[in-house]
Amino acid sequence: MGPQPKRKISKGRRDRRRAHDSLTAASLVQCSNCGEMRLSHTICPSCGHYQGREVVQVEKEKKK
Repeated sequence: MGPQPKRKISKGRRDRRRAHDSLTAASLVQCSNCGEMRLSHTICPSCGHYQGREVVQVEKEKKK
C-alpha cells in the first residue's frame, strides 16, 4: 500500500486547484457570406467560404 496523506485537504484548497477546470463556450462568429454562425478562423461548413472567397464546394443535401 502506498503513502497516504497525513492531513485532510481542505475544501478551499481542493476548490482552488479545480478553479481552472471549468468549460468555456465556443466563440462563434457570423459568416460574411451566408450569415450562419461558425467557429472563427475556420471554413464555413454550410457554404464553404473563408475570408470572402469560396475555398471548398459544398453540395446541398437533397430532401426526400
